[in-house]
Amino acid sequence: MERASRLRKGGEFDTAFSEGTVVSGPLLLLRYRANGTGVTRWGFAVGKRITKLATERNRTRRRLREVARRLPVRGGYDVIVVGRGGCATASSSELREALERRLARAGLLEMP
Repeated sequence: MERASRLRKGGEFDTAFSEGTVVSGPLLLLRYRANGTGVTRWGFAVGKRITKLATERNRTRRRLREVARRLPVRGGYDVIVVGRGGCATASSSELREALERRLARAGLLEMP
């Protein structure tokens, strides 16, 4: 995922997290808010409650990032994906399905 498509600064992440609208499910929680630009920026969070090992948390974030990169998402939003229990052991197809459902429910998927 390219640099312009990521929430990099703590303030950006905090604003999107505190002011964002929430859509939740068993594997993922999604927070999103309009950012006024034409680019959708992503943030990913997997806490220590999911898995104690940093390597597993990082792997889960990388897997979520790859799933998000492949989905057709509308531009102009800040989206934060928070991993919930079971996301570290879920397959990539389960993660894709979970994220796709949350984005569709939020109305952020581009339909052809």
